[in-house]
Amino acid sequence: QVQLVESGGGLVQAGGSLRLSCAASGLTFSRYVMGWLRQAPGKEREFVAAITWSGESTYYADSVKGRFTISRDNAKNTVYLQMNGLKPEDTAVYYCAPKIRGTIATMWRVNEYDYWGQGTQVTVSS
Repeated sequence: QVQLVESGGGLVQAGGSLRLSCAASGLTFSRYVMGWLRQAPGKEREFVAAITWSGESTYYADSVKGRFTISRDNAKNTVYLQMNGLKPEDTAVYYCAPKIRGTIATMWRVNEYDYWGQGTQVTVSS
């Protein structure tokens, strides 16, 4: 079965950086657009970033554009999220997931991603 294991979260001060990793198994990794999504307490899960099959194109939510960078290593079945300039409003549980439906025109649609891992907590203090 599909397994996704996120890691790299933690507590950081505003302005700091973290690098998240997500190791995937049970799927042909290179065939999937991969995304990072997050969920803050009391809020719905939201799109953060996505990357196409060989990493040729990336997509970002406006709230993280210019601060976060998504990348992938298909040889390692791993997707990364480099987060710089962190803000308190970035505090959330971060998940990676394959995009299992839709097109690149709908990268932002949360319901087009599936197979959730346990997530990794990111907490940014002010």
